[in-house]
Amino acid sequence: MLVKRYLLVIAATFALPAGAATILDESLQRPEGLRHYLLAQPATPADGKRPLVILLHGHSASAALTFGRGKINDPAAAWLALADREGLLVMAPDGWKGSDDERGWNDCRADASTSPKTDDVGLIAALIDVAVGRYNADPARVYLSGMSNGGGMVYRAAAELSPRLAAVAVSSMLMPTRSVCPAPRRALPILVAQGTADSIVPYNGGEVGGMWLKGRGSVLSAEATVTYWRELAQLPAAPVITRVRQRDASAPTSLVRYVWGGDPQQVQVEFLKMENAGHVQPSIAYSVPWALRLILGKQNGDLEFADETWAFFKNKRAP
Repeated sequence: MLVKRYLLVIAATFALPAGAATILDESLQRPEGLRHYLLAQPATPADGKRPLVILLHGHSASAALTFGRGKINDPAAAWLALADREGLLVMAPDGWKGSDDERGWNDCRADASTSPKTDDVGLIAALIDVAVGRYNADPARVYLSGMSNGGGMVYRAAAELSPRLAAVAVSSMLMPTRSVCPAPRRALPILVAQGTADSIVPYNGGEVGGMWLKGRGSVLSAEATVTYWRELAQLPAAPVITRVRQRDASAPTSLVRYVWGGDPQQVQVEFLKMENAGHVQPSIAYSVPWALRLILGKQNGDLEFADETWAFFKNKRAP
């Protein structure tokens, strides 16, 4: 979630270079209307089918912002370098406008009254079909990552599209307290990252939005969210715990990584606890402006969240 006056996004309207990758501006007809998405294609020749990563932006953001085409540095733009280095296809669709006139996703929060009513699970499934049929994506290596409201949509897709997903990642969003969706029944590799000082999606659960936003629903705690997925996967209660090395020992934030499941080719649950960090992904290269940090909270700078996510994704395959 981001406050609209700080976004002022400049949308991409034609193919643009992103490092060596190229961004294509595309659209897809859906029952609610034309849905827009951006696709990053690496310049390196494909050696067989390519992995596909779909990125879902937060409430009031956009695909353009996700791909670094906005007025702020979105850490998700680090996926563009990854696309070329790792030979990935990376898709970033736009959400649909809800009753608050902001783009977002129809996730599972029954009490998120301002969310759109679109079939966004159907949209994600259609994007996978397009990527597989038109761009040679590997149907066994489809990965989904979402920030904030986009993360809420990832939880829903993980329940309703799990056979088509190899792994998912969520940042700055927790499981809904009141859900309109059936509970997930199939274990899926999942990475969850949450800031302990997130004032928009509270670490200990509760109302989403704080003083900035209303009608955005409520969530469980970070511990309850991670426990849900760990127990669904029937993984042992004791994780492997690693404290991420701080690049600056005087920095106000730090990261602790908890991993359940020892085989990176099988179901794992990872929790990246962002100590004293707010509603923003960790990044070394993409630092959000200080004015926005007054709203979102502190940003950790010890790793690139895109790199952390791809390291979690890369060895996992859909059954």
